[in-house]
Amino acid sequence: MSIKISLTGIKPSGTPHIGNYLGMIRPALELAKQYQALYFIADYHALTTVKDGPTLKRLTYDVAATWLALGLDPDKVIFYRQSDIPEVMEFTWILACFTSKGLLNRAHAYKDAVEENIAAGFSPDEGINAGLYSYPVLMAADILLFSSHYVPVGQDQKQHIEIARDIALTFNNNYGDILTLPEAVIREEVMTIPGVDGRKMSKSYDNVIPMFAPANVLKKTVMRIVTDSRRPEEPKDPDSDNVFSVYRHFAPPEEVERMRQRYLNGGLAYSEIKGELYELLEVTFSEARNKYNALMSDWEYLEQVLLQGAEKARKISKPMLEKIRAAVGVE
Repeated sequence: MSIKISLTGIKPSGTPHIGNYLGMIRPALELAKQYQALYFIADYHALTTVKDGPTLKRLTYDVAATWLALGLDPDKVIFYRQSDIPEVMEFTWILACFTSKGLLNRAHAYKDAVEENIAAGFSPDEGINAGLYSYPVLMAADILLFSSHYVPVGQDQKQHIEIARDIALTFNNNYGDILTLPEAVIREEVMTIPGVDGRKMSKSYDNVIPMFAPANVLKKTVMRIVTDSRRPEEPKDPDSDNVFSVYRHFAPPEEVERMRQRYLNGGLAYSEIKGELYELLEVTFSEARNKYNALMSDWEYLEQVLLQGAEKARKISKPMLEKIRAAVGVE
């Protein structure tokens, strides 16, 4: 039986936060223990929003340093930059010719942008570029070109995997079973990680807890997490509390249960659990933070790692594209 492939991409649109870590980075690193793992930095995807070249370059290295600091071993996996794989872009056009416009009309990101425009009194497509509209096709190319079996994503990205499967089925119906149908890997327990304001943790909401912030900044951020007005002596509901919702992913199981009982029984001040959460995050990320800072001071090394990864990735992408070109008749 051929080895299964897991593939993970992250868009360089800002320093990854603990929501990214729990929802995608940690599960993706765990999959590398079972499958051939590919990780890529989706810099072409970022062009839909990042319009400054030096900024995109810095953010790309930021993501590379993050993954390496958190334990990714480029000698054991394939770690590359999307833009170093020209086959992805050619394959995107091929797939676009097998993608219905109606399918893209239903993509969440496009629909949300249209709804925001209408709510604001603008024309439906105001400010929406073709890159945002065709984003799911590029994502499908990223996935299908490498015959990926498993793609760890958050719940909000599940639709993209479904679109990739739909496109692959259309292509295969024309040319035979050439493309592998991917499956989304979603960890139900981390589908939604609350940010400091209680909404889903997101860079767009500016409510994230950054992994590699200095200790004093991390502590201030944790202490800003929104809670209700219950006094320390009052019983509290751990399952509706924003602090506990993060705490339970970092504390050992026995400590999670202990803290849960303290919520239910009363006698716990929110400031106390915030302090414990800060300590957990500092223990979890302090060593990785030091590695990250060292890596971000050595862009030459990061560039070398990404180019070496691209060489390995193209050993897969080049023959796969040749197969696809032969199938469609453009070899």
